[in-house]
Amino acid sequence: MSESRWFTVPDGLEGERVDSALARLLGLSRSKAAELAAAGNVRADGKVVGKSDRVSAGSMLDVELPPASPPPGLEVVAEPVEGMRIVHDDTEIVVVDKPAFVAAHPSVGWSGPSVVGGLAAAGYRISTSGAPERQGIVQRLDVGTSGLMVVAKSERAYTVLKQAFRDRVVDKTYHTLVQGLPDPHEGTIEAPIGRHPGHDYRFAVMSTGRPSVTHYQLLEAHRSASLLEVHLETGRTHQIRVHFSALRHPCAGDLTYGADPVLAKRLGLVRQWLHATGLGFEHPGSGEYVQFESPYPQDLQTALDRIRS
Repeated sequence: MSESRWFTVPDGLEGERVDSALARLLGLSRSKAAELAAAGNVRADGKVVGKSDRVSAGSMLDVELPPASPPPGLEVVAEPVEGMRIVHDDTEIVVVDKPAFVAAHPSVGWSGPSVVGGLAAAGYRISTSGAPERQGIVQRLDVGTSGLMVVAKSERAYTVLKQAFRDRVVDKTYHTLVQGLPDPHEGTIEAPIGRHPGHDYRFAVMSTGRPSVTHYQLLEAHRSASLLEVHLETGRTHQIRVHFSALRHPCAGDLTYGADPVLAKRLGLVRQWLHATGLGFEHPGSGEYVQFESPYPQDLQTALDRIRS
């Protein structure tokens, strides 16, 4: 059964092509948005429009979407996620504190729990925007990274937050324990990141990669490792892990990116020491700035205590 969506065109999309505006409003690829328009499934103020027509701020877009089903093997399974904490919940968003070894959403090669599945099991209704297996997801954390994630519950929240992440106006704060002592103690890493040509599921600094910017400052220096606060300007897959590995200061416990297995064993780490400690953004409903914080989970706290002692 098809589904109808209605959108009021925001001022920021004045004069945009229909396919471009739809891609941004619905979180689709531009080619998929163009297909919808070409099939006669898009109306502006009641009139069918084509992909290259222009939209006007304040006009009403009516989009008829075909039934969506996730690709084989990517169905969302509603199952409780042990240790996942709800930090904030309202009509527009839900902010979760994701445990390690939980994916943001189902993906190829992952059969474990997901944030989407955990929210479904807990009875949360989230935005239907986005691909079927990752509806409501406006940001992701690596499976082995713990910490804060915001999930959109309304269509408006999905659109606004997606754009906020694209525009780099969301404040994302991470703490990481890296091997050694970075020099300088505070700085910015600007190095493009792309998919590693020789290893599946790995990324690397490479000239053909996408621009990637990481800001860091030293919080604590110890004999074998340093605790850093990191702020991301961009949000590439594995960005923090790749950038510090390239500096030869990999995240402690991150064997995928060159961490010392002996140190990892001494610290009791079975994943990278990396935690999303802070998240701040303008609330998609009220427009007020909201900020959330997350304490270290027990495994990371234990490892840090061992370094300190």
